Amino acid sequence: MPAAPMMDRDAVAAFLDEAFPQIHHGGPGPVVESVGPMTATMRLPYHERHLRPGGTISGPAMMALADVALYVAILAQIGPVALAVTTNLSFNFMRKPAQADLLAEARLLKLGRSLAVGEVLIRSRGKKNDQGLDDLVCHATGTYAIPPK
Repeated sequence: MPAAPMMDRDAVAAFLDEAFPQIHHGGPGPVVESVGPMTATMRLPYHERHLRPGGTISGPAMMALADVALYVAILAQIGPVALAVTTNLSFNFMRKPAQADLLAEARLLKLGRSLAVGEVLIRSRGKKNDQGLDDLVCHATGTYAIPPK
């Protein structure tokens, strides 16, 4: 069973606000919904600044959401390490997201001393599939380098 997180939701959110105040520039930024053992859930509130031509939420907005969701999952586990950095991200865009909030569910697959690997499922709120779940709009995987202590 994974170890309990070192930081709770409020501590991670406060760290993001302090270390990355620009995350909220120009409108609402991603919100930390929850953290758990090796997991984090983030919400990107719907805002027109995230739209691309054609009225859909842009790929770069979803990429940023996936990146920060994995970062939050890592920070929750290891504590406030600002210099944990992205080394790889890969995205599969599944379908057009609705003009609604996006939910990102991050899960760490491996957390070592120097590398973390995880995946993120991004769903469009309010648009349900046949199983009654919010539609999956993006699947992402990422690797992060963790600096030595």
